[in-house]
Amino acid sequence: MAEAYLTGHSAAEHATSTGLNHRKVLMWSFLGSECLFFGSLISTYLVYRNHSLVGPLPQDTFDIPYTSVSSFVLLMSSLTMVLALAAIQRGDVPGLRVWLVATGLLGTVFLGGQVYEFTTFVNHGLTLSRNLFGSTFFTLTGFHGAHVTIGVIILFSLFLNSLRGKIKREDSLTVELAGLYWHFVDVVWIVIFTVVYLLPY
Repeated sequence: MAEAYLTGHSAAEHATSTGLNHRKVLMWSFLGSECLFFGSLISTYLVYRNHSLVGPLPQDTFDIPYTSVSSFVLLMSSLTMVLALAAIQRGDVPGLRVWLVATGLLGTVFLGGQVYEFTTFVNHGLTLSRNLFGSTFFTLTGFHGAHVTIGVIILFSLFLNSLRGKIKREDSLTVELAGLYWHFVDVVWIVIFTVVYLLPY
């Protein structure tokens, strides 16, 4: 089933009653549920914001310039994902491979930055169990990082399938679905970065 999803060669490629492909409807439904999931995590963070009785606190912890650069890297990956989809839609498989790898590498750089940031915070005494800030911060950003990791795995899986000749122009929907997921995690990060890092304390 996973192989069929990644190659686009599932048995049923029919449109639904909405006129959309059933896989696209499924992806939009999944992303809708993910909006609710991240909405609950962000809401929890906001509810407990400034309620920590002990430090370290955000103003003692965050390095805004560093996280801004890391965020820019992730947002640039949305551009390379668009270029990957455009490449396969015109039948340019080598171009698809280049932009898939570029997108995956940018996502990996973001994850590396997040690991470094988490390590720095722990070294400063901020852990998941230290205070309310630590609990809500690591839960929210950690789940986002997990979603980015899944996205990177999908991207490199598509790249490997393209090397095996399993991704052709007619399979552009598969790349489009991966792109929808990737753009979603980028948009979620914009919200997280704004709420967690930029709102004054």
